[in-house]
Amino acid sequence: NRPGRRTDRHIAALVLARGGSKGIPLKNIKMLAGVPLIGWVLRAAVDSEMFDSVWVSTDHDEIEKVAKSWGAKVHRRSPQVSRDSSSSLETIQEFVQLNPEVDVICHIQATSPCLHPFHIKEALEMILLEGFDSVFSVVRRHQFRWEEVKKGTGKLTRPFNLDPVNRPRRQDWSGELCENGSFYFGTRELIKSEGCLQGRKVCYYEMLPEYSVDIDVDIDWPVAEQRVLRYGYFGRVTPEVVQLMFCNVSGCLTEGRIFLSVIGEEMVSVNTRDITGIRMLQKEDVEVLLLASREDPITKSLCEKLAKNTGCEVMEVGEEPLNDLKQVVEQKKLEWKDVAYMGNDKADVNCLNLAGLSAVPADAPVVAINAAKYTCHKVGGMGAVREFAEHILLQKHKAKSQMKQDRIDNSSF
Repeated sequence: NRPGRRTDRHIAALVLARGGSKGIPLKNIKMLAGVPLIGWVLRAAVDSEMFDSVWVSTDHDEIEKVAKSWGAKVHRRSPQVSRDSSSSLETIQEFVQLNPEVDVICHIQATSPCLHPFHIKEALEMILLEGFDSVFSVVRRHQFRWEEVKKGTGKLTRPFNLDPVNRPRRQDWSGELCENGSFYFGTRELIKSEGCLQGRKVCYYEMLPEYSVDIDVDIDWPVAEQRVLRYGYFGRVTPEVVQLMFCNVSGCLTEGRIFLSVIGEEMVSVNTRDITGIRMLQKEDVEVLLLASREDPITKSLCEKLAKNTGCEVMEVGEEPLNDLKQVVEQKKLEWKDVAYMGNDKADVNCLNLAGLSAVPADAPVVAINAAKYTCHKVGGMGAVREFAEHILLQKHKAKSQMKQDRIDNSSF
């Protein structure tokens, strides 16, 4: 059994991610705060350690690639359940039919990026330990609702959930429970016999408003990003332990272009914002080590100047940087969870996968983007390093705040 579980039933997480979207094209893999939208819920599902299998149901090749890179299996849905008119239930029923070993389905919605592993664990335990047949997520809303009136009918509106004469104050009203769309858990038997995900012995799981972000509703993507940066789940590694950052100079600190002077000199440029980002990390006791390819004399020359300017150590690496860097990590008596890595190409994939925090510029190839835990909005040489530095420090601040809160909570016992 998985850690924290006491059952022989096969528990599967299922995320529906159709390629077609009338609102935002390929919304399910659009980058949100440096991560593909679907990656947020897949990370939470995998890290919850509550599932025997984690699946993405899709009809699109690119979504399939992203899903696999985040540790999910792929259910290629049939054309019959891939139409605009197809319901989520029809797709889930097809999945149940094709996977007879699955006993409990956890339908997690890709559009809920603030889902955390503890939400999944607590809700799933209501099925596994308390015997419920279905559990779905809700959020408490304090909104007064009125009946819609069509123009020209002569009808008058009326309140649905309040008495205007005795209008309550917010603090005197407990509010109403509304579905927030994060997840719908149900047993196989319920889905097959009742044709629904909410039935028989049913219960809700209440989530706090800050975790109830629904991209289908939050049209303003930057607003959603700010919410995710504050309340999203960034993985099991505590960012505060990051002590060392490896930064590939070519393509990260530089923009990939070489300038030729009239006398034939080759030159590259470095953005001052990125240099500031490096100094921000150093000020917070994060050592920054610059990486240069042994086959790139221009970058090596630049690194020498950067070393004098920033005080960073420079290291030459081969075609597989991991072969050189793993010795550095061992010598400094660190683990890869203590390391941040910024790369920009296929050669960086292994390091991007291993590092506790990893990032690539916005213009990195897909193979590198899929391996990184964060994709910058900025391109290489144009502030990407500064952006990643701010991301590292934001996670470090969040970790410190959590530790402070944990100490307060523990002291109350």
